[in-house]
Amino acid sequence: LEYAEKMNYRPNPIALSLKENRSLSIGVIVPEIANFYFSEAINGIEAAAYERGYHAVIFQSQESYRREVEKVEHLVGRRVDGLLMSLSSHTTDLSHLKLLHDQGMPMVFFDRIPAEIETHKVVADNAGGAYEATCQLLESGRRRIAHIASQPGLSITKERLSGYVKALEQYGVSFDENLVKYCEFKPEEVAKNLDALFALPQPPDAFITTSDRLALGYFAGLKKRGVRIPKEVAFVGFSNLHVAELLDPPMSTIVQPAFQMGHTAAGLLLDLIEKKPKLPVFRTICLPTELFLRGSSVGGG
Repeated sequence: LEYAEKMNYRPNPIALSLKENRSLSIGVIVPEIANFYFSEAINGIEAAAYERGYHAVIFQSQESYRREVEKVEHLVGRRVDGLLMSLSSHTTDLSHLKLLHDQGMPMVFFDRIPAEIETHKVVADNAGGAYEATCQLLESGRRRIAHIASQPGLSITKERLSGYVKALEQYGVSFDENLVKYCEFKPEEVAKNLDALFALPQPPDAFITTSDRLALGYFAGLKKRGVRIPKEVAFVGFSNLHVAELLDPPMSTIVQPAFQMGHTAAGLLLDLIEKKPKLPVFRTICLPTELFLRGSSVGGG
């Protein structure tokens, strides 16, 4: 011990994990850390891990399927005890995850989840949030509501679109597929989609965007076009951005309980790792969203 201290010896955690068959670490893969929703979720994940003596090793897929596969392989190589994931927008082939799951790797998904893998999942009430926001816009007299969505294959995209459609049906407003735009978060898409929407014989009088990046991109795009919000166009975003109330006008938002989602998902993963209970009944936990009405959707029209 004296010699080890003199030589500044530090134990090799990977070697220790081979000896003890556990690393006390969990792998976390999210699409983008800079996204405020995911940064809040990571805070929840790290809090849950710390409470139970684990470390979180965090990677981002940058919305790339190839990067997601590489990060999964790297984390497995580092001997993490389990994986906690939100899928990239381009992940349609789940074979890399199914193989690990079949081999017994503890795995939990949150936010963007796969239907094909049977394990714990934590989601927000995406359909309910979109439904509530669309109803609010319809009640204020809006009838041409543009729905700006992420990639069509994502679970969150399908759920939020279903809430939007349900509200339209309830108010007797016909669904117009020309008002639905799918985006890959590229800035050039904003101008292109806004040009197409405002070229319609009946352009939109309201917008619902379904992520932080889409909310800011389209809010700024409308302002750049000189569109008066909310007088000409009302605006609601699925967003956890704290700056939403500082915008001009303040942005109405559907807020997801990101910290709670991350904390809950990490807790479920640690239960699987520690085999509590030994024969788990897999659950999909749906947490409520909250609609904050601000100046971008209140008044005008």
